[in-house]
Amino acid sequence: MGSPDDPAAASTEAASPRARKAGFPKLAAAVLLGVALIYHGLLGGAPPQPTSAEALAAHPDWADAPPAAPLPASAPLRIRIPAISVDAPLTGLHLDRQHHLLPPPDEQRNLAGWYTGGAAPGTVGAAIIAGHVDNAHGPAVFYGLGSLHRGDTVSILRRDRRTATFRVDGIDVYSRKSFPDRKVYGPTPYPELRLITCGGGYTRASGYLGNVVVFAHLVTAASP
Repeated sequence: MGSPDDPAAASTEAASPRARKAGFPKLAAAVLLGVALIYHGLLGGAPPQPTSAEALAAHPDWADAPPAAPLPASAPLRIRIPAISVDAPLTGLHLDRQHHLLPPPDEQRNLAGWYTGGAAPGTVGAAIIAGHVDNAHGPAVFYGLGSLHRGDTVSILRRDRRTATFRVDGIDVYSRKSFPDRKVYGPTPYPELRLITCGGGYTRASGYLGNVVVFAHLVTAASP
């Protein structure tokens, strides 16, 4: 990660001056995370990719699952996605001096990371959680992310012992050259969640060509 020819370098264009002026430079810069995730490539076969039927609608219908009231801030400790058998601890993710969001350690296959400079899961805004699709030994924590469907759930266990459960609204795959930073990282009026990993095809020359992004909103918050 970080050489002139890798996806992290190519992604710097996504953090546009317009995005920085919009008041969320750290979130705009965090687009670098998705395309900087590990791309050792296809050791477990190509990861599943979302179909167009699962894409985020322009105006998602929340009539049967209205947004829950926001929670106070509390650090997330664990993520569970029953549909793809994910049950993993969360670590904090930070920006380096060049405003690249440092990914989770790639040697830990069952570990995802939460961007501590953004919203905490359950608070108003788009909380960002990212994980590797694979590492040098095979599939990693978010390998199956592209196989999720609308209506699947994602639960976040928080330090305050509440469990914030989100409902998936859509799953999209984006080219790293046209990553929609505002759509993914921009401010939201409700508690929402973004899950990000690599995807969009793979070549040995450039690694994964894009990112899989899951969009979800908070539907329940269970107290201990």
